[in-house]
Amino acid sequence: MGYLERRFLRPEICGFGGNQLLIKNKSILFSLFVALLLLIIYLGSKVSFIFQPFLLLFQAVAIPLLLSMFLYYLLRPVVKYMEQHKIKRTPAILIIYVVFTIILLWFILSQWPKLTDQMVSLVNGFPDILADVKFQLSKLENNEWLASVFPSDNNIVATITEFLNKGFSSITNYVGKFFSFVSNFAIILFTTPILLFYMLKEGDKLGRKAVRATPVRFKRDMLSIITDIDKMLSGFIVGRVLVNLALGVLMYIGFLIIGLPYAFLLTVVAVIANFIPVIGAILSSVPIIIVGLTQSPATAVWALVIILAAQQVQDNLIAPYVFGKSMDIHPLTTIILVLGVGNISGILGMIIIIPVYMTLKIIVVRVFQIFFKRKWQRL
Repeated sequence: MGYLERRFLRPEICGFGGNQLLIKNKSILFSLFVALLLLIIYLGSKVSFIFQPFLLLFQAVAIPLLLSMFLYYLLRPVVKYMEQHKIKRTPAILIIYVVFTIILLWFILSQWPKLTDQMVSLVNGFPDILADVKFQLSKLENNEWLASVFPSDNNIVATITEFLNKGFSSITNYVGKFFSFVSNFAIILFTTPILLFYMLKEGDKLGRKAVRATPVRFKRDMLSIITDIDKMLSGFIVGRVLVNLALGVLMYIGFLIIGLPYAFLLTVVAVIANFIPVIGAILSSVPIIIVGLTQSPATAVWALVIILAAQQVQDNLIAPYVFGKSMDIHPLTTIILVLGVGNISGILGMIIIIPVYMTLKIIVVRVFQIFFKRKWQRL
């Protein structure tokens, strides 16, 4: 290629044509990167047996690690409060462990038998519950107004009965898995306190070590990322616990007022299920309404009113005060994430998907601002 050809093919001289060539080269590089990434994923799937031991190790430590992180963010404010009152960190952690052990023993001795009795009674009494529900539905089916609304050939009782049988089978399976989980709880019970102790004792040092290991140019950005993630996780976990406890208190009081059977068990289920965003509240409402229907349609309606009222108080009064603007995520995004991950990793994935998404969002936004924002604006 001659001098004139090299001179006039330079991008800064070619103008628009040079920019097109530059964009074309970037597109080619991006396509090669995607192709290489897909090739790596494909080759990794062919040698998946190599990663099997690491996957088994991750599955063994995943639940204790997640539980330790949950308790770490829940108890860290207590440790810092005790440090401010001249109690060193290690004695403060030990005091918390003693108090937590006392509370756990109180729950096991006083509340756990009540909870298990209601659970066993509910499972054993399901045929009677089903008969009561069928009786109440038959009365509703004979109602003139409902008969005018629903087609005459639509057997509501048979449809709902079939639905309840399938639901009971699913609940029985989950109860069996729950007791199996409790029987294997020894490993979690042994490892979680150890992990939690070191997290509470040295958790703040991990961020500083990550910043020190970062190149000087990016130390400030790394510190900002770690700080934002830490604030988000702390606000989400503490806020979610407070919001769910408030919801449980409101629902339990309402259930006692209307005389709903199994009020304590249904409230505990609702509080735990509410850790699953959006979907948990809907799923926990179904058994509550069914149990209410065994008493009368009016009890079922009042149970639904209590659920909706408690949810409104939670969403409009308690949650905005607790979370503030720390959870910048659209409700539609929440629903899509929860439903999408539910088919892949089940209930555990549905519980942790929101903090995982927010963590990745913080990292991606910061990386984009550091490396790509100026280049993107120049296109």
